[in-house]
Amino acid sequence: MGRSRRTLPEELLLLALDPTTGTTAQPQSLDLGLAGAQLVELALAGRIAPDGDRIAVVVPRPTGDPTLDCALELLRRRGAPVRAVHWIGGPRLGLRQTYLSHLERCGMVHAVEGQMCGVLPTTRYQATDNAISREIRARLDSAIRTGVPPDPRTAALAALAHAVGLGKHLYPGNEGRSSRSRLRDLIRHDPMGGLVAHAVMDVQNGAAAQPRRAPAPPGRPAAGGRATAEPARGVPMQPRRGSMERAVAH
Repeated sequence: MGRSRRTLPEELLLLALDPTTGTTAQPQSLDLGLAGAQLVELALAGRIAPDGDRIAVVVPRPTGDPTLDCALELLRRRGAPVRAVHWIGGPRLGLRQTYLSHLERCGMVHAVEGQMCGVLPTTRYQATDNAISREIRARLDSAIRTGVPPDPRTAALAALAHAVGLGKHLYPGNEGRSSRSRLRDLIRHDPMGGLVAHAVMDVQNGAAAQPRRAPAPPGRPAAGGRATAEPARGVPMQPRRGSMERAVAH
């Protein structure tokens, strides 16, 4: 994979970065979105493919992007297709900072050191060229305005932007309601982007669940020995959270 094209994680992060304040919108869900964007980028590169609600490695050859190749190798080591919701819900400590540092090395942002409450060190990232972010935003705006089916990359970016809640950041207020709705509708134009976006939303909703047990027939004792009038439901597994990163301005 050449470096002439920005990857989806980079584009998603640039969309979320406020050009004035240097803060990122929706920081917690954005971390999930970046993990999902890696999957879509690997799929676009032909390295992985959807297998139902799972992700399978089809070509383990490196892409040339170190961060993507790390994700690809972790997927390969699983040895079997992994559920997208479990992959995205796993610990991704430092992923956002990794991409911010990468954008800084590429000259697309520069770090501004500061302090929070006069004590905690913080780092904000200001865009060095807002034209890049405007070009990314223009692709979404065009897909929303024209209704023409977008290319898979733009469709996946729209799906991820919706999944992490960037709609209200990009198209705020009542006047942006119809644009947010159309942004959500773009999710149907890319199957992989749709799969990953739904997985991101499922993790946020606590739906990274174990397979549900078969319900006991009404009136028959369930596994615990008591009669039950309703089918038993599986209990969602909450996504694990890593330890606190170095304070990065949200």
